[in-house]
Amino acid sequence: MSGPLQGVRVVDAATLFAGPLTATYLGDFGADVVKVEHPSRPDAARGHGPSKDGIGLWWKTLGRNKRAITLDLKHPDGADTMRRLLTESDVLIENFRPGTLERWGIGPDELLAVNPGLVIARVTAFGQAGPYSSRPGFGTVAEAMSGFAAVTGEPDGPPTLPPFGLADGIAALATAYAVMAALRHRDATGEGQVVDLAIIEPILMMLGAPITAYDQTGYVQPRTGNRSVNNAPRNVYRTADGDWLAVSTSSQSIAERVLCMVGRDDLVARPWFGSGRERAEHADELDEAVGSWIAARPTSEVVEAFEAAQAAVGRVHDVRGVLADPQYDALGTALAVDDPDLGRMLMQNVLFRLSSTPGAVRWTGRPHGADTDDVLAELGLSADDIARLRKDGAV
Repeated sequence: MSGPLQGVRVVDAATLFAGPLTATYLGDFGADVVKVEHPSRPDAARGHGPSKDGIGLWWKTLGRNKRAITLDLKHPDGADTMRRLLTESDVLIENFRPGTLERWGIGPDELLAVNPGLVIARVTAFGQAGPYSSRPGFGTVAEAMSGFAAVTGEPDGPPTLPPFGLADGIAALATAYAVMAALRHRDATGEGQVVDLAIIEPILMMLGAPITAYDQTGYVQPRTGNRSVNNAPRNVYRTADGDWLAVSTSSQSIAERVLCMVGRDDLVARPWFGSGRERAEHADELDEAVGSWIAARPTSEVVEAFEAAQAAVGRVHDVRGVLADPQYDALGTALAVDDPDLGRMLMQNVLFRLSSTPGAVRWTGRPHGADTDDVLAELGLSADDIARLRKDGAV
């Protein structure tokens, strides 16, 4: 399956995690992604997280649909080979600290001079300018600085960080969007450009309107645990079976139906019930009403009652629940693929379904440098040229 991005070559020279995940998203929909790693220091994502038989499992997903080559970009011949590769490419994704590519002679000015249509996505913690631009940083810093951690956790507890790369994941989606916008402009005008994405910014956009609210009213959102400051009831509740269910009543009509369902029409009649913000101020009372009703019933009965009331409810799954859930099964979210190292394995499918040009997982993450000879041969380098580069340590 070719996908809608067939013919677009993406060079992924980034590491851990936003940049490489951007390239994964593009590769899932047909882009020819060439993963460039240092000859002796591969992307640390290869060893990140769980492993089996010494093989990193996260890499099998993050590295899928990518051809893996090695180049030492600090080596003059390595940088020259990279320049040659990018002359015939559409997109470069990199996350070196600002000024690094420029020191190696392959900064945006040099690259756009030889390939005016190139889109260069620079994904860093703090962006290309500003007092923090040269600092190292990861998604954890973005989760803290953006305000996410400040509003996450129980009211009497500390700020809470997510146990996974949330800021990196959001930044990857934003970068993929930026790349597609830049390619659209390139296709219309022939002009490439630089995408400057700071990981501290996209997650801030996901938080709603904290800047506007503070600017206009001085409001600073507090930590509220699983509750919302905008509506109630909104929480997780335990059933008689011991399962946890998440309930949200973001719309007024759903809030009314839920409280009528649990037999508390009297609360619906209260003057404050007509406003989500005011309901949130009475969260204790509403949680007690809904939580006690749910606690007295088995999970299946609760879910059926919510469905009958056309109210929003969802089971709190771990990965076992995800794999057993019939909705995920119907969507094909967990995809079975064949891997040369581990055999049949499951991983997340592509992000969305296109009716005419669907994406696909064509292969899993490749070994370090497995495709170096093939990719360099496509650039016109002979076997002797490649052997010389390898002997000199450039690849």
